Amino acid sequence: MTPDSAPAASDRPDSSDASTGLEWAARRGMGALAEKMGMQFLEFSVDRCVATLPVEGNTQPVGLMHGGAYVVLGESLGSMAANLHAGPDRLAVGVDINATHTRSATSGTVTGVCTPVHLGRSITVHEIVVTDDQGRRCSTIRITNMIRDLAQR
Repeated sequence: MTPDSAPAASDRPDSSDASTGLEWAARRGMGALAEKMGMQFLEFSVDRCVATLPVEGNTQPVGLMHGGAYVVLGESLGSMAANLHAGPDRLAVGVDINATHTRSATSGTVTGVCTPVHLGRSITVHEIVVTDDQGRRCSTIRITNMIRDLAQR
């Protein structure tokens, strides 16, 4: 196996089976911050992950969706997707993230759709597009994760 080849398909849930991915995400948990913010996973596979976040409770003092909330949604989706890709006995950790906010949601729910740009053995790159209830793009996030082997105990 070359350093940038992907883990064997048998090491992870079927990438076409979103229900298996959702079960994996539910077992793993989304983390305390994502739970406090009200994040909900709707779809979860190696090829596509979708989650929502309510605007209410995640705003700046002036009532606009906080830019950091978009980034939390993006990082949660991208990191979880990278870990699903990594497979058992491996851990994906974020090494770079950036976001461009192009619109501000003021009510309702935003939806993040995460798709892979690159899925390698040691590095993954994902793009997360966040839209409002009207389908208008609010933020575009890119995250790079490094995949490491977990230490054997």
